Amino acid sequence: MRSIRRDRISRSSTRNNYGNGLGKGTASGGAVRGPETSGLQPMRHVAAGMLLLFAVMLVSAAPSEKRLSVYSTAANYSVPIAQRQGRDYVGLLELLDPLGKVSVKADASRWRIHYNNILGDFTAGKTHARVQGLDTELSGKFLLENGRGLVPVASLGSLLPRFLGGPATLHEESGRLFIGSVATHFTATVSPDDPSRLVLQFTAPVNPSVASEPGKVHMTFSHEPVTAPASSTLTFDSKAIPSAVYSEQNGAAEITVTTTIPLLASFSPDGRTITLAPPKTQPATNATSTPAATSPPATPAAQSAPVNTAPAVARRYFAVVDASHGGNDRGEALSATLAEKDVTVAFARRLRQELENRGISTLVLRDSDANLSLDDRAYFANTAHAAIYVALHAASNGHGVRLYTALLPDSSEEDRGPFRSWATAQQSSMPLSRAAMASVADELRKLQVPVRTLSAPLRPLNNIVTAAIALEVAPPASDVSPLASPDYQQRIASAVASGIADIRGQLGAAP
Repeated sequence: MRSIRRDRISRSSTRNNYGNGLGKGTASGGAVRGPETSGLQPMRHVAAGMLLLFAVMLVSAAPSEKRLSVYSTAANYSVPIAQRQGRDYVGLLELLDPLGKVSVKADASRWRIHYNNILGDFTAGKTHARVQGLDTELSGKFLLENGRGLVPVASLGSLLPRFLGGPATLHEESGRLFIGSVATHFTATVSPDDPSRLVLQFTAPVNPSVASEPGKVHMTFSHEPVTAPASSTLTFDSKAIPSAVYSEQNGAAEITVTTTIPLLASFSPDGRTITLAPPKTQPATNATSTPAATSPPATPAAQSAPVNTAPAVARRYFAVVDASHGGNDRGEALSATLAEKDVTVAFARRLRQELENRGISTLVLRDSDANLSLDDRAYFANTAHAAIYVALHAASNGHGVRLYTALLPDSSEEDRGPFRSWATAQQSSMPLSRAAMASVADELRKLQVPVRTLSAPLRPLNNIVTAAIALEVAPPASDVSPLASPDYQQRIASAVASGIADIRGQLGAAP
């Protein structure tokens, strides 16, 4: 992917009003050359960097919904946990769908599910079910909500083996479910030659996010089945690194290392070893460096993540999902109480889950109520080197979904060497963007969702150097309340994810 040169753009020239606010805000991308006429450019980059660091901190601090993480040889994924009658529940269809062939039939009170060749028969309000003709006790009542079958999380350890034919180990308090022998174990030792170096060895490749606070380094494993050592608290004969603690919560495992000095995390080429050690030199910063918290390295060994500053995500993503607006920019007032920025971030989280369920690793650029300009968004998207960028918007007018690709301006300025014109960076990716739009539109039409496909000179689409589309989701009828409905969001997100998955091979092999 080539570098990008930012053209001279005034504030007024970066704004447009296409598609009910689709052009609000401002974004940037890639390694860029700043305007040659501005003597204040270095100060602008410093101020922008401080703003981005603050935005990243807001994103990392955002509370996440309660989820059940599932680990198996077929797929690692997570499903939302719902609170019902003082218990935790999950949808059985969502839970089994990534593992095999599933179909469901439901009526007013009876719900039957076929998983491969296994039949499960459930009745609303009952605390038992029949699986392959055998009675199975549930820890709470089976619930049937709009055709969706919900089972108590506490029952999964006994219920799932009836469907899967093998063990299922539930860590109920932390929301983690292990199907079969998939656990990843680890050891942690201080280097005998250097007590300021901690070496962690894992039995399988891992790629945690790394963050720090004074005196602690946190490694969070959201996608790997890392399990506890013999003792959850490890002590070391080192004044620099006295101890480490393993813990689990909300579908993730975490190793927290206590330290008296700043540490830097580096990864071995095979992803099985993480080394925490003091940085040899102070990491340099410049106007075009990528914040470690939002730009994953191409491989774990290619880059080390400084853990004494902002949180870091050491992960390569196939898709980047961008929830429009945020912070001071509320977007469209969809109703007296519903702002566009709130709908887009909720929809982004659902789309990420649908993509992850299909094995497509996904980064959500704005996962909290943070301010990000359009230039910032394009910058993060381009430096993440993802295969596709998806911008999300919402509108109160119209029905269904409007899909957009970029409409590039006529430009007499040519690309120069490794640099690409900022205003037309999308040029070489337009065929892939149109293919992605067509595939998503096909999936939406299968669900009888009205779809319009359009081109418009939207930012940041014009500045993205990979396949890029924008979605503007409108309500199915005149009532705007479905925009905030989990069912409606889930329906649209599922179709969009399927459309992207259908052309995964065209977009490139998933990282």
